[in-house]
Amino acid sequence: MASRRSRRPRIITRVLVGLIVLVIGVWLGGHPGWMPSPIRNAFVNQNQDPLVNQVLGLLQQDYYRPLNRADLVDKGLAGMVASLNDPYSHYYSPTDYAGFLNVTNPHLSGIGVDVVGISRGLRVEGVFPGSPAARAGLQPGDVIVAVGPTSLASRPSSFGSSLIKGRAGTRVTLTIQRGGHKLVRTLVRQDIVVPVASGTIVTYHGVKLGELTFTQFTDGSGAELKTQVQNVLHQGARGLILDLRDNPGGLLNEAVNVASIFIPDGTIVSTAGRAQPRQVYVAKGGAIPTSIPMVVLVDRGTASAAEIVTGALQDRGRAKVVGTHTYGKGVFQEIEPLQNGGALDFTVGEYFTPSGRNLGGGGVKEGAGITPNIYVATSSATGPTDKGLQVAERTVAAEVR
Repeated sequence: MASRRSRRPRIITRVLVGLIVLVIGVWLGGHPGWMPSPIRNAFVNQNQDPLVNQVLGLLQQDYYRPLNRADLVDKGLAGMVASLNDPYSHYYSPTDYAGFLNVTNPHLSGIGVDVVGISRGLRVEGVFPGSPAARAGLQPGDVIVAVGPTSLASRPSSFGSSLIKGRAGTRVTLTIQRGGHKLVRTLVRQDIVVPVASGTIVTYHGVKLGELTFTQFTDGSGAELKTQVQNVLHQGARGLILDLRDNPGGLLNEAVNVASIFIPDGTIVSTAGRAQPRQVYVAKGGAIPTSIPMVVLVDRGTASAAEIVTGALQDRGRAKVVGTHTYGKGVFQEIEPLQNGGALDFTVGEYFTPSGRNLGGGGVKEGAGITPNIYVATSSATGPTDKGLQVAERTVAAEVR
């Protein structure tokens, strides 16, 4: 008992010393300038750069007008990424990232139109079947000049689109210019699934062909295209045209999914980056018969994942390429969400076609892209003036056995 009592003061002393050290440590953590440099460098969190924090603090405290710290950080991060001189790398602020997710999400609350901005407002390029816009009688060529009481004249297209979009079930009133007449229509918004793949049957000199239009490599788009391929084959198509004109690309895994519809096995694409080992992506199986001839239709707007698919089909001898040189992008990006709700979309590596080609111009520079087997100036316009499509039909029909 006596020995236990003698230890008690020593234990209390140690606890008190520990508490004092802890308090000093906490205080120094908030005042690192009081520490000697070697100790400060060892203990200050290097993830919070003292210089950056010092500049932010001075600006917030002493600048002649009030500043928002979050805005300063956003602009600083955007400037940091911009200094890379990489057209494919971007910093998204929390607001911009939310908008980006809406754009890349095929499920949108809206009215079901494809529009392009002009000086008078938004010109309707297409109307989705069964959509609120279709039920209200909107037509390609109509110009949406106002949303509610708000004129869209001389406004950016994003402004008008943001007014038209809204929660499913709510109403939106549009003023439409059609020729010399103005029409007013009130529509009820609904969840719209934007189609990225469509397939139609055409007959060229008695030969049934499946024409497949594919607009973007979004999540699930490969399965959507496969359904369209199966539909046109079920309707008797003996050859296929895959129209990738003006397709800006998208997800790498969807490029592999799309190429796997037509290529039964082997390499689709390989990638390599400074921080990640070389990776080879191979066909996933379940391809349609290779005896069905194919043509891929491309133009200057065919880029990224669309070039991956085109390059794989060309290198593997699965399809002829008709059109012009493609965009020439040889790198790929990853998106990393950040703790502030924003995201960093940045280049992490290069990709290579099955023959080892990189389509870029070295790093993030634009390259020569894919050289078509048959060169023809193309237009994504439909109808008899679409020379690229006419050449594609003639080319694939000639290979039908």
